[in-house]
Amino acid sequence: MNLLIYLFSLVSLTFLLFFAFSGIGYIHMLQLNSYRIERYGKWLSENKGKMLALRAIWPALAFAFLALGNKVVFAVFAALMFLLVPFKKKKAKKPLVYTARVKRLIIVYMVLGVAVVAGCFFVKDSIWAPVIFLAAALLVPHIISLALLMAEPMEKGIARHYYNDAKRILASAKDLIIIGVTGSYGKTSMKYIISSLLSEKYNVLMTPGSFNTTMGVVRTVREQLKPTHQVFVVEMGAKNKGDIKEICDLVKPKYGVISSIGPQHLETFKTIENIINTKFELAEAVRENGGKMFLNYSNEYIKGYGFKGEFVSFGSDAECDYRAEGMKYSSSGASFFIKGEELKTSLLGDFSAINIAGGVAVAEHLGVLADDIKVSVRRLKAPEHRLELKKNPRYTVIDDAYNSNPGGSTAALKTLSLFEERKILVTPGMVELGDEEYNLNKEMGRKAAHSADYIVLVGEKQAKPIAEGIREEGFDEERLYIAKDINDALSYVYKITDVPSVVLLENDLPDNFL
Repeated sequence: MNLLIYLFSLVSLTFLLFFAFSGIGYIHMLQLNSYRIERYGKWLSENKGKMLALRAIWPALAFAFLALGNKVVFAVFAALMFLLVPFKKKKAKKPLVYTARVKRLIIVYMVLGVAVVAGCFFVKDSIWAPVIFLAAALLVPHIISLALLMAEPMEKGIARHYYNDAKRILASAKDLIIIGVTGSYGKTSMKYIISSLLSEKYNVLMTPGSFNTTMGVVRTVREQLKPTHQVFVVEMGAKNKGDIKEICDLVKPKYGVISSIGPQHLETFKTIENIINTKFELAEAVRENGGKMFLNYSNEYIKGYGFKGEFVSFGSDAECDYRAEGMKYSSSGASFFIKGEELKTSLLGDFSAINIAGGVAVAEHLGVLADDIKVSVRRLKAPEHRLELKKNPRYTVIDDAYNSNPGGSTAALKTLSLFEERKILVTPGMVELGDEEYNLNKEMGRKAAHSADYIVLVGEKQAKPIAEGIREEGFDEERLYIAKDINDALSYVYKITDVPSVVLLENDLPDNFL
């Protein structure tokens, strides 16, 4: 083997290392964008500055000197220098999860990388080799898109097999009570509440975490559903019309709960009417299955739909069948009344009380005893990062960092305003609200100005509309701080919590938004 082959092998290895490490970062962004190529493409267009890295030129530079002749030593030096450049990676808030799908995507992507090397081998002694290496290095983000498109037929085939298997399992569970839960916000909390209350009488399975897509439900059924389960509570999420119907076609729910409707995911839904119709895909499926719905009638969109099937209403309005009233809050939780019975819980927010009213309605309908319901409500704990009350040696934290939307943020700010201690808001704002995003964040700022004593905004880009709304309400500029990142924000919070304080952490955007 001559020197040219040795050097070609060295530079090729250099390129493949760069290709692999760089690709992982973009695959992470693809996962954060739900493998939706249009959303990933939008992220690329908004983050062009993050796409180019100086070290991308090292393999091409090394091979250019090699191809041009008598600079062999410099070619080797250039390649080794690239190998010595550390791949610094910012710690992700939500790290890449190496699912089976991600692993398959990585294999397809690396096959494309090997194809680049193979192509360069045939022109290794010409100027085309460095050109191809450089082009491939700079096009890594788009090669990820190509890998996704190439893997799509395989992914669809695998998904179809898993879907049919889950359908077979559900068909064999003839006595299983299936309850669908959806809403623009609060659906995960509602799912936990219903599951907890029903567990007093039944063996209950619920979709874990935020497994609220069709394939998330499929995975839950295949991996966790047992013949001993009596109730299956299914969270149903949606970002496009038809998403909830697709889940309903699989699980065929006998009961359904709509916790809320609001302007969430307007970027994909476009209009609030599309959101309303999509959420009510659950209600229409339940009606077709001869079942019963439980509807939050304190929500104007739900009440205004005029559902014609059988339903029970819950909420905080006098006309609701199950009404949460007389709410009181403290740093230890909340107390309120439903049908004259006092209930106590560690959950915060009026919306939590409304969700509990919905859970009580479902539990009573399915035969759970009133005393068991009261005990279960007292034991309820907030789902992680959803108005979760936490104690810190220096201050109290209301952790609402999972995500944020207009309705949820309003409820969280109202909860914060009810505390007597110094009230501090920390937030980067809301995303995925389409054309209304700026105005809705500005309105959030207006509300925050009347709910918090201090406001800490995270990220200069995200902070602009919120800060504008805050300032329009005449908020003291000295009590408004714009932090460059969450660490900077928390450092500032430490400085201003020298007196008893409550800190609301509202939303914690993943890396593709900051």
